[in-house]
Amino acid sequence: MSKHHLLAEAVGTFALVFAGTGAIVINDVTGGAVSHIGISLTFGLVVLAMIYALGDISGAHCNPAVTIGFWAAGRIERSTVVPYILSQCAGALLASLSLRFLFPSHESLGVTRPAGSALQSFVLESILTFLLMLVILQVSAGGKEKGVTAGMAVGAVVALEASFAGPISGASMNPARSFAPALVSLSLAHLWIYVLAPLVGALGAVFVARGLQPSDRTTSGRVEL
Repeated sequence: MSKHHLLAEAVGTFALVFAGTGAIVINDVTGGAVSHIGISLTFGLVVLAMIYALGDISGAHCNPAVTIGFWAAGRIERSTVVPYILSQCAGALLASLSLRFLFPSHESLGVTRPAGSALQSFVLESILTFLLMLVILQVSAGGKEKGVTAGMAVGAVVALEASFAGPISGASMNPARSFAPALVSLSLAHLWIYVLAPLVGALGAVFVARGLQPSDRTTSGRVEL
């Protein structure tokens, strides 16, 4: 692991939060010009773009739950986890601060909140992240999301899940994406959902992915960063 890996994670997460939550903010201030489907596609496309741009450098995790999932799957070293998460949170915070500067009157900055009960959103976010992490593990190489297959598959899953689940839970699937706007807008009441649920989902996906691997597989998938 080097400063290039950490910079790539910070830049990738900045792009994800700036474009994704920026689409929510701009949709609000323009009276719906972006639309819910537009917001969903924005999240999916920026993830796809960051995998293509940064996958060969850091793996383009851009998500603490993904980083923890890769570690739990034995694909990255434990020493990588905390620096990656700090870089992701820093990039996300910079994105939310940039949106606060650009849109000072917007109250929430795209913060994720449950539309129904906290339990409903917790379970939904866990399942969404489970599906996302499962796809990531199946299409990635070692601890890196890279290549045409990974970019298209992961971006499509993000857009798909945001399109149907966004109105209920926000379809965050990413603690950094939820942490940054919540902190900058001081809307912390439901943040625990969007920190814990993605971790539960990601770890569940690791367990299932292990069961999907053939018993004679000889490659460990471990990547030294």
